Amino acid sequence: MLAMARCWLAASLLASASALAAHAQAGVVERQVKAAPGHDVRFGIYGDIRPDCTSGPLPAIKLVAAPAHGTVTVKRGTLKATNFKQCLATELPVLVGFYRSAADFNGSDEFELEISFPAGRKEIQRIRVSVTDNPASGQGI
Repeated sequence: MLAMARCWLAASLLASASALAAHAQAGVVERQVKAAPGHDVRFGIYGDIRPDCTSGPLPAIKLVAAPAHGTVTVKRGTLKATNFKQCLATELPVLVGFYRSAADFNGSDEFELEISFPAGRKEIQRIRVSVTDNPASGQGI
């Protein structure tokens, strides 16, 4: 079970990185997630795997526009990746973003982040959250 969760996490990081790279040229990345009222939902995993399978520096994350009906938090974590590109097994530090709506809120919320990468590139991420009592499975990342 734990191995499957790790594989999913690695796949999410890869998918997020690919999607972000595709949209980063425009400067603004838009993402949608679904959440239940009063519960955390993960909206992003931020890390850097170098070609030699070591960890690169983490980006800086700034809340540019706060959500009107919830809170955004970022926590440190460790990604245990296997079979990711040429890296058969590696562990690296990551930052994981979470959104939590007010317990009595149902509806749409939105917030913006500025991600500053170590090489100087900056990216705006606009995250739209659909908060319902019965969110569909999956988190959209």
